[in-house]
Amino acid sequence: MLAASGYIISAVGYAFLLLLILTVRKSGLAKYLLVLATAATCLWSCVPFFASPLSVEKLLLFDNIKNTFWLLFLATCLKDNFKNIRQVLARKETWLILCLPLVAIGLSLSGLAPRSWLFLLQTGIALEVLILLEVIYRQAGDNRWALKPLIVYLAVTSIFDFVTFANALMVEQIHVYYLAARGYIYAALIPFLILSIRRVKNWGVEIYISREVVLHSTLLMVAGGYLLLMALVGYAVKYWGGEWDATIQVVLIFLSLTLLATLFLSTSFRTGMKVFITKHFFANQFDYRHEWVKLTQCLDNAEDDKTNVYLTALVGFLQAIDYQSGCLYKYQHGELSKLADVEHASLNQDELQVLMALSQFFKQKAWIVDLSELRIQPYHYEGLKINHAMLNQARFQIIVPLYKNNEFWGMAAMLGSDNTTKKLNWELRDYINAVTAQVSNFLFHQQAAKELAENAQFTAFARMSAFVLHDLKNVLAQIDLILCNAEQHKNNPEFIEDTFETLHHTKARMDKMLNQLTDKNANQTSTESLAVLSQCIANVIERRCASFLPKPQLRVVSETQVVLDREKFSNVMYHLISNAQQATQDDGKVDVILELADNEKYMRVKIIDNGSGMSEDFIQTRLFKPFDTTKGNAGMGIGAFDAKMFLEKMGGQLVVESQPGHGSTFTLRIPV
Repeated sequence: MLAASGYIISAVGYAFLLLLILTVRKSGLAKYLLVLATAATCLWSCVPFFASPLSVEKLLLFDNIKNTFWLLFLATCLKDNFKNIRQVLARKETWLILCLPLVAIGLSLSGLAPRSWLFLLQTGIALEVLILLEVIYRQAGDNRWALKPLIVYLAVTSIFDFVTFANALMVEQIHVYYLAARGYIYAALIPFLILSIRRVKNWGVEIYISREVVLHSTLLMVAGGYLLLMALVGYAVKYWGGEWDATIQVVLIFLSLTLLATLFLSTSFRTGMKVFITKHFFANQFDYRHEWVKLTQCLDNAEDDKTNVYLTALVGFLQAIDYQSGCLYKYQHGELSKLADVEHASLNQDELQVLMALSQFFKQKAWIVDLSELRIQPYHYEGLKINHAMLNQARFQIIVPLYKNNEFWGMAAMLGSDNTTKKLNWELRDYINAVTAQVSNFLFHQQAAKELAENAQFTAFARMSAFVLHDLKNVLAQIDLILCNAEQHKNNPEFIEDTFETLHHTKARMDKMLNQLTDKNANQTSTESLAVLSQCIANVIERRCASFLPKPQLRVVSETQVVLDREKFSNVMYHLISNAQQATQDDGKVDVILELADNEKYMRVKIIDNGSGMSEDFIQTRLFKPFDTTKGNAGMGIGAFDAKMFLEKMGGQLVVESQPGHGSTFTLRIPV
């Protein structure tokens, strides 16, 4: 009875596998050979029931029929370019492989060979299968992972057959224990065969099992395992329970059945089981790598500034789930404003009312809403208050909320065609959530980039204004100098002449600033020319710095002419000398030393004072930081920064040496 149970299980298992393979619509050589091999194994499992009385010769005959078809299948696996069975049978290698089982079939039918010969042939066939498996595995290459379950299936069955018939060869009979175990072993290895069939793509055999069938069969297995466990517990109670064993068994059986019925009637239990099975036993609905690349390419199209980022985000949503039309709405101050739409998917007032009701729901729960599900199963959306008359008129199906900093920002309402409409299951929810995270990141990043660009424009405008104000201060200082000396020198012809020259210079500077402010596209013509630095510095000291104490002293050690913008250099010298004067007491000193460097590659201008000095930290962190000043409202904080940028732009350098209470030295290195 125990042996018969194993063969029954094996026959049912291979019959079920045969039905699965026959349901595959795609035809091919691999399918036909798998059908023959599986059918032969199923027939072999049924032999103990219809071949009565069962003799050793009949058993070995059906064993060899099964082996013949499996060896024929392995012969096709040695090469993967066979198109039909004729090409397989036309090879000499195929007949060499089939030689042993065909000889064994002939001897079994003739009844002339002794059993020891038949046992020897069966042992040889088992070894032949193992050798073929080793060859197939070695030449499989990248396909080894897919073929590994098939190798395990045939290797285990062949090793068992080898042990069975090697033992029979020694004792001249097949031990009954081996015969009883064969059915269970072949049945237990069926999952390996199914797994290999699903993995090997070039066989073209795509087995499909309904999710509902798997769900119900799994539930039955769970129930069977549970009842088996309870039976073992009941047996233990009976064994150790003494006089209370019968009562405890009755109570245990009643409670077990009650708990089992409760679990299977529980919607949450069945739903959780269904999700678990779908997640772990079925292929994904989407090719996530392909979908992610497609979504990334879609979002990359928004790099062009002319592209509507909201439309790109909406297209990303629609493309992800293969829908055709939709709208993107932003929720702000209790109102919905449309940002983008595809296929002219404008919504009417009733649909907008539905979206407004969903907006209130989205403030509380970040759920994706399927209107089809909401109409039929509203209890899934607890807390959602909506007019179902309006809901029934809504055309869109899936609504995806968008959140910014954990606050409801807006939503995408989408609609598919009759062929593309999808059921919102756990996988689609997870997939849409991943797409939403990516699209939201893109959308808010683009918004932040736009705001940053606008802020940068305002910053540039503010910086330009600061430089203009800085130049205006210099112009006003020149005018103020004229007015201060006017009363004393107004009758001096030389003063009048210098005044007009200064006013012409001031007007030229004002005109230049106005042109820069009003004509953004004006070509900036180069104003660099050959200049004598000592003349420029002397002019700055006499005209702009001489009226303040301490009066700077210029000392020229050696010099040569350089090419630079005289006006810009004069402004830089004025800023630095003026700063030195302001940092020094009236009885102190400010010296300007001009000399040619020893290597004659640059001119060196030193501005030395014995004023208050600066700390190393101040020089490193604040001196050249724009708009950072120690003069309060009297300064703009860009003099030192402007000087440093001017010198670095022309390939020079500004070096500062200073100590608090010991003055400062600014060294300008100007390329020759």
